[in-house]
Amino acid sequence: YAVIRLQHRLTDEQLAELTGWETLPHERLSPAADTIGRRLQVLHAVMSGQAPGVIVAAARSVVQPIPPGAARRDPVRLRKGAEWDPTELMVRLAEYAYVREDMVARRGDVAVRGGIVDVFPTTADHPLRIEFDGDTIAEIREFSVADQRSLPDGEVESAELFPCRELLLDEPVRTKAAELAAEHRANPTLAELLDSLAEGIPRDGMEALTSVLVPGERATLPMLMSADTRVVECDPDKVRR
Repeated sequence: YAVIRLQHRLTDEQLAELTGWETLPHERLSPAADTIGRRLQVLHAVMSGQAPGVIVAAARSVVQPIPPGAARRDPVRLRKGAEWDPTELMVRLAEYAYVREDMVARRGDVAVRGGIVDVFPTTADHPLRIEFDGDTIAEIREFSVADQRSLPDGEVESAELFPCRELLLDEPVRTKAAELAAEHRANPTLAELLDSLAEGIPRDGMEALTSVLVPGERATLPMLMSADTRVVECDPDKVRR
């Protein structure tokens, strides 16, 4: 990735990396929020017709099935001066699997104190402190996780918040989870997991059930790219293996 960027003098807008999961598809672990955020940022650009000129991806990332529904969802867009009901914002972030905490410490965390919402975007280096004046965003500032203080020159005009999960627990997914839970009461572990998903509660390892919760909607990166996309294969023997 770095070599390509330097050799061809590409900017961030022209070059992107589709990272792979750091977990196996059927482990009872979920990929980290920052991994998913970066993946969905790239996939959303592809599906919205704004793909970067070059996408770098490992073979595993290229062949891994993706539920396009998550990439199709627009990120939560925040802008200074924009109208946002704080309650509606929290509902949207919950849908995107952000976890409410007393204090923001890692990507995917969100905290509320009065008219202030702290959130750590999945694709950002620093968390954001969003100060509301009623339903208007009065200020957005980056702050430090270590001491929770605003960073010097940390004021930003806008931000995008991408989901923390590739499997989003929307109404169709929750309904399907409830149906499957009723069918599999003989397997208490599976039924418990499905019951949580039916209630809209994300659980570690839930991505292993994507193919049954979102049947028929699976794609790989090449399927989402435009028809005139060129594919350059580096080290073909290794990729083939």
